[in-house]
Amino acid sequence: QVQLVESGGGLVQAGGSLRLSCAAASGRIFSFNEMGWYRQAPGKQREVVAVMSSGGSTNYADSVKGRFTISRDNAKKTVYLQMFNLKPEGTGVYYCNVQSGGSWLPYWGQGTQVTVSS
Repeated sequence: QVQLVESGGGLVQAGGSLRLSCAAASGRIFSFNEMGWYRQAPGKQREVVAVMSSGGSTNYADSVKGRFTISRDNAKKTVYLQMFNLKPEGTGVYYCNVQSGGSWLPYWGQGTQVTVSS
């Protein structure tokens, strides 16, 4: 089973930056197809923030385009989310997920809390 461990969240003022990391620990899976970041704001459903394929193509939610950058280190099975110019609406718990064998994992890690103060 793949274990997802997110880290890097915190409290930051609007306009600040954070870098999130997510390690997908798995002894049997050597690579993942897509890796992505999701956000769940208070009282809202979880939504996709950014996704990166194994080939390097990326997709971002419109709300973060130009401010967030997703990257991955396949050797470390880790995906990152560099967030610049954070806004208060970016507050929430950030989760990662990975795709293996064509399917996203049906479960989530503990997430990492990001709080952006105005």
